[in-house]
Amino acid sequence: ASDYAVGAVLGQRIEKHFWPIHYASKTMNQAKTNYTTTEKEMLAVVYAFEKFRSYLIMNKSIVYTDHSALKCLFSKKDAKARLLHWILLLQEFDFKVIDTCGAENYAADHLSRLANPYENTFDPKEINETFPLESLNKVAYKDPSTPWFVDLANYHAGHFIIKGMTSQQKQKFLKDA
Repeated sequence: ASDYAVGAVLGQRIEKHFWPIHYASKTMNQAKTNYTTTEKEMLAVVYAFEKFRSYLIMNKSIVYTDHSALKCLFSKKDAKARLLHWILLLQEFDFKVIDTCGAENYAADHLSRLANPYENTFDPKEINETFPLESLNKVAYKDPSTPWFVDLANYHAGHFIIKGMTSQQKQKFLKDA
């Protein structure tokens, strides 16, 4: 976590190598930027488990963090209400927290420190309710015997052919299919 974003990497350790599967990062709103460092680090863990829930729910997981206080936080009983709430949310997961230095945890560290060039810019644009080209609402074709995609798909799926075709149209249809 940083002052304005959290980052996480879902990965798999094969032998001694860590293979990333998915990267995730999220900027914090104004209220969350006022959290303490411990709360921001815990927010990053909660965000990671929410984001990757389907992968982690029935599996043993390891959380690598550069904030050693998180390791002790899970055994404390007198933490802030917000932290206790997050600890309760994380109880459904089977994981352990390992403290690593920031240099070893570079991927998640980098994701949380990416700059947002559009952070304080708001560009109000009008919603155009009319299409610039009226032809977008129409399907144009030169020959009325041109088959629709669904007709070709039906032919490939079950050899269904459109009724009422002339022999020439049927021959062209079979050639196109």
